Amino acid sequence: MLFYTENVLKFAFSMETTDIDVEFPISDNKLRFAILGVPFDGTASYKPGARFGPRSIREASYNFERYNLILDKNMSAEIYDFGDLEVVHGNFKKTCSKLKTTISEILAMEMVPLTIGGDHSISYCVLKAIDESHGFEMNDITIIHFDAHMDLRDLYIGEKYSHATVMHRISDLNPKEIIQIGIRSASMNEASFASKQNIKTFKSCDVDENIGEIIELIEKIHGPIYLSFDIDVLDPAYAPSVGTPSSCGLTPKQVEKLIYSFKGKEIVGFDMVEVSSTQIGDITSLNAAKIIYDMLSLQ
Repeated sequence: MLFYTENVLKFAFSMETTDIDVEFPISDNKLRFAILGVPFDGTASYKPGARFGPRSIREASYNFERYNLILDKNMSAEIYDFGDLEVVHGNFKKTCSKLKTTISEILAMEMVPLTIGGDHSISYCVLKAIDESHGFEMNDITIIHFDAHMDLRDLYIGEKYSHATVMHRISDLNPKEIIQIGIRSASMNEASFASKQNIKTFKSCDVDENIGEIIELIEKIHGPIYLSFDIDVLDPAYAPSVGTPSSCGLTPKQVEKLIYSFKGKEIVGFDMVEVSSTQIGDITSLNAAKIIYDMLSLQ
């Protein structure tokens, strides 16, 4: 159905894409999610391997039950896994062009893109497609960014588009607001840029000490929300297989509480990036799949 995709193992609980009713969108405001893997790690600067993230996350997703015990409900979200984007390894520009085209097709089907990376550079391409679509105004969208790093450099190793510059590029799109959670690594220039742009930043120690205040802030957000989730926001004890690990991170339990605070929110997109696992059963993939599972369980 989508021009630049190929079939692979599907995410657990996904329906057959042939069942999609394009002409008659679902009613009663129920969301339909389109999962798309983007096996691209062309801008990785430390540990490569994020190209294997989509596969390993999908494999890990089969460890979960449809019934979510914590939420006491069966997952009822309508999920369609369209497989992986046919990326051009080593070429961000061509890969981004294909990704934007594919996300535009997903949006035209009135579906919410759930993108599995891949390195963090892909988030810009997804949001650029959303920005260029007719359904959304970027200045209405709040970006929630879970990460160990600010990713606010203007250039990194001379490159404008990189996993280390992605939030600066997203800031260039002029979203309503950017809120960063779990940060514990940044340059002085990045911190200064965040301050000038009024980007709210909650360090990992802030989550430890004031998670209730952060949850309250999330619950007060009105309007569309896009979530960009770099798995290295977790401490390396829980996510060792990442592109750029950073100590003193969040715990899976803290992340679970934060994710549950998005219940009832208008989610217009979600990405999970930087899983660099090549082993079945790897804890990084399991925790990444759990976060996606929890977000889908909320719907």
